[in-house]
Amino acid sequence: MRPMSTPPTSTPNDDGFDGEEILAGIREWIGVESPTIHPPGVNRMMDLAEQAMRTVGAEIERIPGTDGYADVVKARIPGRQDGPGILVLGHLDTVHTLGTLDGPLPMRRDGDRFYGPGTYDMKGGMYLACHALRRVVERSGGPELPVTFMFIPDEEVGSPSTRRLIEEEAQRSAFVLVPEPAKGADGRVVTGRHAFLRYKLRVHGQPAHAGSENNRLGRSAVRAMANLIERIESWSDRSRGQTYSVGVVRGGTFVNVIPIECYAEVLCVAPSEADMDLVRARMAGLAGEADGVRVEVEAGSVRPLFRPHAGTLDLFETARGVAGDLGFELQHGQFGGGSDGNFTGALGIPTLDGLGVCGDGAHTHGEHLLVSSLGPRARLLAGMFERLE
Repeated sequence: MRPMSTPPTSTPNDDGFDGEEILAGIREWIGVESPTIHPPGVNRMMDLAEQAMRTVGAEIERIPGTDGYADVVKARIPGRQDGPGILVLGHLDTVHTLGTLDGPLPMRRDGDRFYGPGTYDMKGGMYLACHALRRVVERSGGPELPVTFMFIPDEEVGSPSTRRLIEEEAQRSAFVLVPEPAKGADGRVVTGRHAFLRYKLRVHGQPAHAGSENNRLGRSAVRAMANLIERIESWSDRSRGQTYSVGVVRGGTFVNVIPIECYAEVLCVAPSEADMDLVRARMAGLAGEADGVRVEVEAGSVRPLFRPHAGTLDLFETARGVAGDLGFELQHGQFGGGSDGNFTGALGIPTLDGLGVCGDGAHTHGEHLLVSSLGPRARLLAGMFERLE
């Protein structure tokens, strides 16, 4: 068996898993910009997903969006066996803003790399899963177990409007497969994910004219926030996977006014329960008032810790067996980078994540997939649909 560090070449063949054909479908999906905060774009993606699943003969349920987010699409296809089946879980929203395709990240191909917003995280993986199920239906009439696809519109902001729906659907399922990007050059799958905790900070200062001799009474909320950011991010211990990152900052009104308000958002990653407790204690400890500056801390959404457990490890063994039959070795691990698999894995439901495309550059202007991974990863998913029982 050969490792995924050099993925088997995807070439045209008679089994229906031609990487170039799969890439053509992914291109159509990448051509629709769908940042989470733009529901019309995300709903256009939901239209494409609905269309793709109708070609498989799936029964479609479209759930109207709530809280300002786009719709959820669920698509179901029966299996040879009745009872709890397979949930394929993934999102169609991206972090890339409108105009990215015409600006810093246009669709382009450079050898084995195909670039574009959402190619790697995770339109490529969800299209791949649709293609795999379609081929299973064509060649063997359908999967062994019933399969439900769930397309999520708000994963990139923590799935605030969909967590309940995800958990309810997962609890009706025997297995959860998540076509999020594969990890690393060797295409590892994910059997556990670190917890993610989000916070909002608000700093309140004291007003003054910035250019006046009497500005000694002023207390800059921006300056206080800058000091807080340095303190918060210094807590990161990257060797252990515990990180603190401030990703949004807003403050001030005019340059000649001492800013009295500043706002920031913090993302904290915790690889263990003890680390989660430490994050909560540290962030809560920032609240208070001193020297005319008041700090408020608001806890936000949490992606729970997903530890590898027996059901998930058994599910991985099935995947490893499928990969071995296909001629490559599959490895696994617990990683950062949250996903909706955090929710299902934390519930104890066998969950195998990272089943999507190989590539790199998630959330950057270098985001790309490897075309050579498309055929092998689609075959892997198809094998899971056929083998799980």
